[in-house]
Amino acid sequence: MEIVTEAGAYRPGYFEHLRTPDLSTGTYSIPAGGTDEQSPHTEDEIYVVTAGRARFRTPDRTVDVAAGTVIFVPAHEPHRFVDITEDLVTLVFFGPAEDTRKPAPVSEQP
Repeated sequence: MEIVTEAGAYRPGYFEHLRTPDLSTGTYSIPAGGTDEQSPHTEDEIYVVTAGRARFRTPDRTVDVAAGTVIFVPAHEPHRFVDITEDLVTLVFFGPAEDTRKPAPVSEQP
């Protein structure tokens, strides 16, 4: 067992708390009026909104989010938080761990 400390505490940006090969989790926070600059991920992802208010946008849907909202985003789906009206705090879970499916960089040939 491991206790994850400071999970869900507001701290601008993304802070990873735990990583195993099959799962990673962190806290993602965006200030009111801020911009979500993230790109699609190579892993499935779950957001649990613990504080704040915003809208969540994918190519097919936009929904209001607040504390208690749980969102599943499949790998590679474009998504972002928009219209952030209150400091937003989310717990984020990646399965498998974030960036484990990302292709390895191609090394330059001499």
